[in-house]
Amino acid sequence: MLSIRLTRVGKRKQPFYRLIVLEKTRDPWGRSLEILGNYNPHTSPSTLEVKADRVKHWLEKGAQPSDTVWNLFVENKLVEGEKRNKIKLSKARKEKLAKKKETAS
Repeated sequence: MLSIRLTRVGKRKQPFYRLIVLEKTRDPWGRSLEILGNYNPHTSPSTLEVKADRVKHWLEKGAQPSDTVWNLFVENKLVEGEKRNKIKLSKARKEKLAKKKETAS
């Protein structure tokens, strides 16, 4: 399964990220199928430079973007949809929050 993810490049304490397409099980520092663009979180506002036509091509082929990449695409209007939560709640935590909502209602 293909995925679109970020791989870290840049100097220490000054990260810069590349958007890459690769197999989901492969190491992101290894060889990728294609570099789709880059993301710099340190500029104000953060800059995302992307080959939009290639992103759409890979999404049509079935590549799944990571949660962070999906949120970047939504912010920059490359795809339509809602942002995804990056934090996954455990089953016990979900039950605890559900009980808390019930008592509050």
